[in-house]
Amino acid sequence: MTLADVANRVVLSWGWKRRGIAFVAGALSALSMAPFNLFPVLLFTFPVFVWLLDGAGAGKRGLLAAFGAGWWFGFGYFVAGLYWIGMALFVEADKFAWLLPFAVLGIPAGLAFFTAFGALIARMMWVTGPTRILAFAAGLGISEWLRGTILTGFPWNSFGYALTSVPQFAQGASLAGLWGLTLLALAIFASPATIADARDRTRHPRLPVILSALALFLLGAYGWHRLANNAIANVEGVRLRLMQPNISQNLKWQPEQRPAVMRRYLSLSDQATSPERQGVKDITHLIWPESAFPFFLDREPQALAQIAELLPSGVTLVTGAIRLDAPLPGSQTPRVFNSIRVLRDDGAIIATYDKLYLVPFGEFLPFQSLLESIGLRQLTHQRGGFTAGARRRALTIPGLPPAAPLICYEAIYPGYVLPEGPRPRWILNLTNDAWFGITPGPYQHFAQARLRAIEEGLPLVRVANNGISAIVDPLGRIVHSLPLGSDGLIDGALPEALDETVYSRHRNGPALLLAAAFAIAAFAARRRKAKRPK
Repeated sequence: MTLADVANRVVLSWGWKRRGIAFVAGALSALSMAPFNLFPVLLFTFPVFVWLLDGAGAGKRGLLAAFGAGWWFGFGYFVAGLYWIGMALFVEADKFAWLLPFAVLGIPAGLAFFTAFGALIARMMWVTGPTRILAFAAGLGISEWLRGTILTGFPWNSFGYALTSVPQFAQGASLAGLWGLTLLALAIFASPATIADARDRTRHPRLPVILSALALFLLGAYGWHRLANNAIANVEGVRLRLMQPNISQNLKWQPEQRPAVMRRYLSLSDQATSPERQGVKDITHLIWPESAFPFFLDREPQALAQIAELLPSGVTLVTGAIRLDAPLPGSQTPRVFNSIRVLRDDGAIIATYDKLYLVPFGEFLPFQSLLESIGLRQLTHQRGGFTAGARRRALTIPGLPPAAPLICYEAIYPGYVLPEGPRPRWILNLTNDAWFGITPGPYQHFAQARLRAIEEGLPLVRVANNGISAIVDPLGRIVHSLPLGSDGLIDGALPEALDETVYSRHRNGPALLLAAAFAIAAFAARRRKAKRPK
């Protein structure tokens, strides 16, 4: 069977066979994401997507068929790529396991509408021949940007991440960010679809593949040059210690476990890791993960005293901690924040950052009062949910350059990681990730945080409860790391920042120009064909 035969079968498929092809192609596409990183699979699955759109037909029915093919492709992609979200419901299975179908099927079903919308946009620009690849990339690229932006945004596993497992390709994010890489990935990996075209449809069926290979070569050459010509120094006088405790999520919030959790943090933090690092006396900064304590730290004098006893003179602790604040005027409900706190060696809290982007259904409920009134609540143990911080701002830590603080999945938002004001010199990401066990979720989370370092030209220090903790340089290279599901310490230096990247200066400008160029070329080809005599 030739490639043309395969393409014809996909184009002519209909009904449940067509839906099944789209679903399977979408599900296989998830293998391009971490931890598998099998991005060449998209060279097979994206052409299938293109052929499904080829077979959608003309007119309104054709647009509806394209929308349906996109939905089933997206549904397969998100079920396979995000099934691990359901693991969080097993932490308290007696309360939340009944929500498993919503987490494993409902969320992917909703996200698939973005892919369906992208297929619809692409089909509106569709024309036989090579330029339909540009229509495909523009349509899906626009819908991926919308998925990452509207309704709080959820850019998780955007197709551009398929290129980031190769360090040289990932450097393209310093020019055009995630959305630029997404447009390139869609066009490059969909291009083999034209090889199956008949000569009367596509005069040069291999030209898109040749151009895609050239684009990939240029992307890799730029990345190689950037990696080879940027020597990264370390910030002088900084000796970091990252502590990964690997405490099970179902133990963290049990009141009787509070003393054990605190003992675990204190004992692990002061362990020796080498002859030069015999404990906290040999470091300058100790960093603990998100929501480190099952209590309000600033209301526990004993815990603060234990921290003061742990820290030698001049050593600073940076830790995640929930924070209680007074109600707003006219309200009786105290506000609770998911925060980062900075503690001096005497146990005094000297700086705070409150999380800005909260996790829907995890840290707050949409329509909180209504849903709580019928017995629903978010996964975290906080009646009324968390309160979002007022604004993104730099975190001032004694002995360190200004930091861009990010808590948990705040690190997944391209272009929204830097605070107002002067540019910080590094990114600090505290997270938990224990909700999801040993699944692809934490690997995907880490891959996305790494890309923020490349986009902004800033080093990343990431501390997670159960992994993956790491120090990453501003080129996205892992300097030190601890694997998922382990406990331990990382002792290391803080890499220096690079100068502002093109992406830092222009944000989505380059990606927008690329999307516009793709769309204009597709519309122009469609218009030319419409004017030809029949």
